[in-house]
Amino acid sequence: MDYSDLGLMVGLEIHQQLDTATKLFCNCPTELREEEDSSHEFQRYLHPTYSELGEVDQAALEESRADRLFTYLGYDSTCLVEEDEEPPQPVDREALQTALTVAEALDMSRVDEAHVMRKIVIDGSNTTGFQRTAMVAYDGRLDTSDGPVRVDALALEEESARRVGERDAGPVFSLDRLGIPLVEIGTAPDIRSPEQAQEAAEKLGTVLRSTGKVKRGLGTIRQDLNVSIEDGARVEMKGVQDLAGISDLVENEVERQRKLLEIRSELQSRDAEVGGVHDVTEVFEDTESGVISGALSDGGAVYAVHLRGFDGVVGREIQPDRRLGTEFSDRAQKRGAGGVFHTDELPAYGVTEDEVEALRSAVDAAAEDAVCIVADTPDVAESAIEAVGERAEEALEGVPEETRDAHEDGTSSYLRPLPGAARMYPETDVYPVDLHDFDVQEPTMLDERADRYAEEHGLDEDLARQVAFGEQMPVYEEAVDRGVDPGLAATTLEGTLVELRRDDVDTSAISDNDLLETFDLVLEDEVAKEAVPEILRKAADGATPQEAVEEADLGSAAREAVGGVVEDVLDDKEEMVEEQGMEAFSALMGVVMGEMRGKADGELVSDVLREKLQERM
Repeated sequence: MDYSDLGLMVGLEIHQQLDTATKLFCNCPTELREEEDSSHEFQRYLHPTYSELGEVDQAALEESRADRLFTYLGYDSTCLVEEDEEPPQPVDREALQTALTVAEALDMSRVDEAHVMRKIVIDGSNTTGFQRTAMVAYDGRLDTSDGPVRVDALALEEESARRVGERDAGPVFSLDRLGIPLVEIGTAPDIRSPEQAQEAAEKLGTVLRSTGKVKRGLGTIRQDLNVSIEDGARVEMKGVQDLAGISDLVENEVERQRKLLEIRSELQSRDAEVGGVHDVTEVFEDTESGVISGALSDGGAVYAVHLRGFDGVVGREIQPDRRLGTEFSDRAQKRGAGGVFHTDELPAYGVTEDEVEALRSAVDAAAEDAVCIVADTPDVAESAIEAVGERAEEALEGVPEETRDAHEDGTSSYLRPLPGAARMYPETDVYPVDLHDFDVQEPTMLDERADRYAEEHGLDEDLARQVAFGEQMPVYEEAVDRGVDPGLAATTLEGTLVELRRDDVDTSAISDNDLLETFDLVLEDEVAKEAVPEILRKAADGATPQEAVEEADLGSAAREAVGGVVEDVLDDKEEMVEEQGMEAFSALMGVVMGEMRGKADGELVSDVLREKLQERM
């Protein structure tokens, strides 16, 4: 596709969790917990509120139409701020410092004071019904191979709760993630191709990782895309986890908007319109459709909407394996229904041809018309079919502005209307913060770190880049600052941990502190460096490094003890020693190290073996 001719515009929103000691508005830890460790739970209903100008945000209003009870899992580390039972504490200064460091790297101007705002969110992801956010900097720049991209704003905000399940009454959220500080970086819509969008996201990710103060791993960074084409509309796609999928998402959204504009032209040429809503329950009283009969047996009803001039259009594909009818179904599901049947796909799903004809007759549909139906409880069915009618009205106009959920296959589905300014209002419980008090230095970029590791630490270029761009870069920096050999630190973090994962060891259970304590044991000559893999293996099972040393008897062996093992090996391999002499050194070294099981340093074993072997020549 010629994206320039289509008038493609893309903007990015990057949400990155910060690796701070405590959460943004309380002193709770920022570590995730296992759900089975939950100590208590509570429930809430959430409702939209008016902004300070007396307006109600349309996205919040739409979310409120599904009456849901939200359940929250708390832990022994959960506080009253997280449960919205007491006011928030002052903004975490470590988080502000990191946010300003990112702003410095993007050449942004900081605001004089950070004022916390409330952003209405009633999907259950916040116990308060809103998310706290504060603008920190503005007017930055990011260079890409296809030209500069303006960075409009950088905000510091609290992470949402983690959705972990679903009950009959509504979703279940875990409070361990709620309140973790994150930065939100928003670019201007300067991006003009899917490839440039992906490159810009990668470069922003590099800037964030360069601070050494961001969390790493799945779910710690999310990208939102704002995409539009000429005559289309701005559509926000949320929750992009995989950078590699950004270009596919942009391509598919462009195609979706193109197809919707083609559908609009065709419907307008047909003088199409949306008719009324009808109760058509009687048509399906004796149906063999499992979905419909199941709803009716529970006292449900079937409602239909008459779509004049829509025949053949509802089933038209607008994204891979997604049709206009799928868009209708998305809207119905947001009102609590299971989905939608339409005449472009019927007869099917147990609905007979006679029932289709009876349905058309019941709503007075002509051959060029389409009919959509929903079967559910009477209230849900009627509300859901009204939502379908509203989406059909939007099809007559072209592309609706909306927020969509990004899928791993590069497609997207409807989430809610695009939020507006009415969702923001001031947070009265948190004082503004004067940002002139913060002394901030621009971070060293990862490429520069890699060069320094190679030149100053003696790492080869490939290993230096692995460390600089790897998740454990901050641990490496701390270890080297403590005096740990750079080679040992690098090979442990980028080699040993990889090998342990290949052996199905859960290295995510090894904390940064475990790694640093292990390095300290080597630095203090309490263990040999060969013992590091075994210590980390036991640390993954919950032992502290010191406990691992004591449990496996991994303490450094004295020279006398090494000598004893060497003598035993030489006695056992006497024939090899007589035949090969010093040429047997390498083979014998492997045997001795195996016997020592990491209890002695390799250099010490080498010295003793060489000495003992020469004595026998």
